[in-house]
Amino acid sequence: MTAPLISKLPHSQFSIFTLIGRMAREHNALNLSQGFPNFETDPKLIDLVTKAMKEGANQYAPMEGIYSLREVISDKIENLYGKHYSPDKEIIMVAGATQGIFTAITAVVHKGDEVIIFKPAYDCYEPAIEINGGVPVYVQMQGKDFKIDWEAFRALITPKTRLVIINTPHNPSGSILSSEDMNELSASLRGTNIMVLSDEVYEHMVFDGNSHESVSKYPDLAERSFVMASFGKTFHVTGWKMGYCAAPTEMMKEFRKVHEFNVYAVNHPIQKALVPYLQEASNYLGLSPFFQRKRDLFLKAIASSRFNCSPTRGTYFQLLDYSNITDEADVDFASRLIKEKGLASIPISVFSVDQLDQQQLRFCFAKTDDTLLKAAEIINSI
Repeated sequence: MTAPLISKLPHSQFSIFTLIGRMAREHNALNLSQGFPNFETDPKLIDLVTKAMKEGANQYAPMEGIYSLREVISDKIENLYGKHYSPDKEIIMVAGATQGIFTAITAVVHKGDEVIIFKPAYDCYEPAIEINGGVPVYVQMQGKDFKIDWEAFRALITPKTRLVIINTPHNPSGSILSSEDMNELSASLRGTNIMVLSDEVYEHMVFDGNSHESVSKYPDLAERSFVMASFGKTFHVTGWKMGYCAAPTEMMKEFRKVHEFNVYAVNHPIQKALVPYLQEASNYLGLSPFFQRKRDLFLKAIASSRFNCSPTRGTYFQLLDYSNITDEADVDFASRLIKEKGLASIPISVFSVDQLDQQQLRFCFAKTDDTLLKAAEIINSI
């Protein structure tokens, strides 16, 4: 008789993205739930990948990633945020930010270590903590504009606190951390050995003249932080699963130990293609105005609806408040919109402490204009 299987994630169920995606397919709904664009990739980037494959970049890349790409990334970070990361010792290519996040957590979190997470939070953080024996500790962001209570955060720091995870621009809320927030975080951690994992996959999608506050801009934070970035999100090629991690040398040593025996190397031709593509800074600096135009198109098209909202400040997600429409729980309302109206969105309560329900749904506007206008027709009819 075989021994019973003991789950390492006994409380883990299908994610909300899987459930909503399945329901959207069953009901042939217009899908603004999941965070992937439905428009074409830049043909120049496709051509560069094709060229790299034809020129033979089809075998393993170096474990850390090709040096020329790490060098371009180092220059990019220094130009944007004033922090130099050694291409040789402090940057590594990852198979998407989710893999990088899992690797960073695995590298530094030990059994019984506490990891502070700001909720609502993207759903890949907690399983990675739990599977490594860590203990998630939650700070619920405040109000419908998702502000951080820094006194509440500081009250949760204990001798067991190993890591703090931040995410800016923030998924699912679309909020951004300000320079004041970053200074609060820096001051709170000063004099401790607590590390930071900064999820910055939407760094190039910040709107209305605001700036992205990377931990790389803050020396006290940069010296204790893993920075996670995603080319899949940046260049709307989420299926490529390509990103990078930047971190101080000693932290990167531990990251590499896990990465080598988990992934080893990531897609070689895509790395080759990204070198010349990143050398043209407009390919990423032009994304904020590109997505702000889409946000504004979507919001203008639903201006006469019964939903309330404040324009999102970052990411390509917009929250809509339906409290003037119904008292239903957000999960129930999202389900009903799929079944009765043919429109899919993501309820926010599933990402919050104790499923706090503020009657908000998340819609992705990284879609063609035609898709957004079709969605607006449905929203205006509700």
